[in-house]
Amino acid sequence: MDNWQPREAPVTVTVPAVPAQGVETPPRVVDVFVYAATQIHRAAAEIWPGVPVELQCHVPSVTGYVHRTRVGERTLYAKTSLLGVSLVSLLRGACGPWPAVLEKQREYVQQPDGLLQREAAQLRTLADLDQPRVCAVAGLAEGVIFTEPVAGPSLGDLLFVRPGDTAELLTLAFDELRPLHRAGAALRLDPAGVIGERSISGTFLRKFNGLSGATYVERVGAERRESQTCKELAELLRGSVERLRRLRMMLPAPVGTTLAYGDLKPEHVVFSDGADGRPVLLDPGLTRAAPMVDVAKLLSRTVLLLAARQPDAATARQVLDGFGTFALARTVGMSGEGRRSSLRHLLTLWLMDTLNILTTYLSAPATLPLPPLGLALVERAVPVCRLVDSVSAELVNGPARRDEWDRALGEAMAVTS
Repeated sequence: MDNWQPREAPVTVTVPAVPAQGVETPPRVVDVFVYAATQIHRAAAEIWPGVPVELQCHVPSVTGYVHRTRVGERTLYAKTSLLGVSLVSLLRGACGPWPAVLEKQREYVQQPDGLLQREAAQLRTLADLDQPRVCAVAGLAEGVIFTEPVAGPSLGDLLFVRPGDTAELLTLAFDELRPLHRAGAALRLDPAGVIGERSISGTFLRKFNGLSGATYVERVGAERRESQTCKELAELLRGSVERLRRLRMMLPAPVGTTLAYGDLKPEHVVFSDGADGRPVLLDPGLTRAAPMVDVAKLLSRTVLLLAARQPDAATARQVLDGFGTFALARTVGMSGEGRRSSLRHLLTLWLMDTLNILTTYLSAPATLPLPPLGLALVERAVPVCRLVDSVSAELVNGPARRDEWDRALGEAMAVTS
């Protein structure tokens, strides 16, 4: 999910014309939203019978339907998931027409291994540990998870206020993950409880595999950008995807004995006790993977945040330099070749995740409300794709070099300020 607590916005839904009778069409945004809102009311009534429920404000997302909700005297965040897929995939017809989706969803919400059931279980498991601190689960029913809000600035907010402290802020976040990043930590998580849906490489392969992946690339941005821009994006994506598929073959085995938090983003790290205190983490996606997966996703989303917000050059430089210092600290003790290999893996995962999230925003139907970050990235899609194209070409066309990391951050600087 993009964020449980971003800037909230009212929803404006344009209802498409009713299709001809007998024609099977993908679900409409209005159908999905009405269903999800109804499920939130049903779930709240089941968990807290007789308590008044008010849906206060929709939180735009491309992955699930999220609503700030008043339950009695409590403010909670309610999230639904339809069939465990993103809203974009659902609305593009990946699960069939709306009647078929509803039929499948009735069975899905009863399954013990649904996406939100696993997420709730992970939050409860993490709550029993000293680290990391996570948001609290308030309830789960009817395929809806309710969580307690977490007040305070996010890591994303603080990077713009205290860019010179980037390395220290990142270190505070990763200090919370030490128990997960230790060898043997995977034994704490039942293999059936992992959330593979948020895997960087897994998502990349689902999106860009075979004929369907090629078709996806050709159509990316069709409802969000003008046709000439879409052609340029498709050309950049074709080359980048091919290179990243080759680079992926050189990644370490995805399954190990450590755990990755899996969905670590600047907006998912909230400093409720101030910038010098222990942060609280939101929206886990625990999976058996190397800690570098968490570094890669945080790097990817930080660069995208900078690209969307376009701070002044000095701020962007401080944030990227701070991230560089932090990332290099993860390789202390490695040999020269080991460090270069580790950083190449990090760069590959960074670029794959960047394409995962950017193409999701670009492929969203025009009627689906996007978060402010998504709207900004749709407009900045070409320079971001050029960044991926340039860095992936450099990674593929030569052996590991000492300056690859610095050159990649230099490319990032060009699109973030």
